[in-house]
Amino acid sequence: MALKDRVVLVTGAGRGIGATTAKMFAEAGAKVVCADINVDFVDEVVEELKTSDLKASAAQVDVAHKDQVATLVGQILKKYDRLDILINNAGITRDALAMKMSEEHWDSVVQVNLKGTWIPCQAVIRPMRKNRWGRIINTASIAARGNPGQANYSATKGAVISLTRTLALELATSGITVNCVAPGAIMTPMLEKVPEKTREVFINRIPVKRFGTPEDIASTHLFLCSEGAAYITGQVIPVDGGMSIGM
Repeated sequence: MALKDRVVLVTGAGRGIGATTAKMFAEAGAKVVCADINVDFVDEVVEELKTSDLKASAAQVDVAHKDQVATLVGQILKKYDRLDILINNAGITRDALAMKMSEEHWDSVVQVNLKGTWIPCQAVIRPMRKNRWGRIINTASIAARGNPGQANYSATKGAVISLTRTLALELATSGITVNCVAPGAIMTPMLEKVPEKTREVFINRIPVKRFGTPEDIASTHLFLCSEGAAYITGQVIPVDGGMSIGM
């Protein structure tokens, strides 16, 4: 299997894209640590993977808290003596028009989406440099181009892109690639909460005329962590059915 015995940390692995990514990496032979702030969700994911005789473990972590992330990474290194791949998938939305957005909702999105990407990145750099091999995949969004009602979310995703490019430059000679996936409208529990009429508007803006699936994103994660992507770093890969072309 392509990623046999690679050690992978997936944040936000309790559902949606994160859970699907964890499954896909486990099926590729990796040892996957499924992390989420909701431990009940990741416990369910891990139990399902273990039923299929795949290698996975669950961990509860708030990615915006440096001590929690450091403890988790330390536990992974103690158990496996390596950490090869980080999939920064955890993220939240707190939507409102800019003039109505509360400071609390601004701060919470920045805390999770930006700080919660930076902290895990920083935590894995030293062990990856030690082994002269690593893959870091961050999560942006096509909303980074701007999206009404998402000033906080869009700002964090634009910042994640800048963070990704900077880390790629800093780590390019260390055997570590750093890339970013920018999902479009993906059918996850988050999108399922959107009113049907609004979803119809989205579909009309997507050239392929369908919503993406978590598998569409997970397979991109898998490719970017493969040897076939060893010469790709600092890039933002839109996975949006062509939606961003007309934005």
